[in-house]
Amino acid sequence: MNASGIKLGLGFYTALFIVFLYGPLVVLAILSFQTGPEGGPQFPIIEWSTYWYKHLFGLTPPSRIAPLPIEQALVRSLALAVMTMIVSTVLGVTAAQAFRRKFRGSGVVFYLIVLGMMVPGVLVGLGMALVANTLGIDRHWWGTAFVLHVVYTFPFAFLVMLAIFNRFDPSVEEAAWSLGVTPARTFRKITFPLIFPGVLSAMLFAFTLSYDEFSRTLFASGRDLTLPLAIYGTFSVEVHPNVFAFGVLTTLFSFALLGTYAVLMGLSVRRAKRVAIQEEA
Repeated sequence: MNASGIKLGLGFYTALFIVFLYGPLVVLAILSFQTGPEGGPQFPIIEWSTYWYKHLFGLTPPSRIAPLPIEQALVRSLALAVMTMIVSTVLGVTAAQAFRRKFRGSGVVFYLIVLGMMVPGVLVGLGMALVANTLGIDRHWWGTAFVLHVVYTFPFAFLVMLAIFNRFDPSVEEAAWSLGVTPARTFRKITFPLIFPGVLSAMLFAFTLSYDEFSRTLFASGRDLTLPLAIYGTFSVEVHPNVFAFGVLTTLFSFALLGTYAVLMGLSVRRAKRVAIQEEA
């Protein structure tokens, strides 16, 4: 096969991948503009309307369609994601910092950390539920589910920071130490600004993974549902386009989060370059 044929095949594969990746989002967005309350999740569109978006915020007259039970669930998911992001990022940075030097048993510790992302979530969640019931511990989203989320997201943050530290030039730290700067101040003033882009990536990984996590939360959250569990509960009764409208808003929130991440990343990269130039001078 010549080069043009390979390029054509790769282009077709890429286009097919994009269609499969974003096709469901497009269908979801179209169905979210179905008229209501009589319109359902089917084609063709009866009439274009923003009814289901208004329905999410309680701006429509009462009907047989109950509002989505997402208010408290959304707050729980956001709070759980933020808590998980903070703890997992701190653990990831400190663990990766420790792995910058070889120590006895480092290989075993590495695989123990990574194991948290390899074990199936259903098994981990079921195991936590059994342990909690055996020990008489109440299951809550801020307790047992939080522990499982940290165990799951910590390895991702750790691997991101490990890659960042592998490309890190330790000579800038050694220069500061030779001038009598303490290790803690060196980390705060020199190391952390240089690794901050990686810290942002670790934070984004931990937040998004925790926000969307379903299988581990299903068995460990107790009676209080998080957002994925609440949405899943509505599917077991009847599907209405208000779920699709909420999905569109969630997608827009994700894009806004990515945009904020891109801005912060750009600012941190420029700051790191300024620090590197000052160190060279």
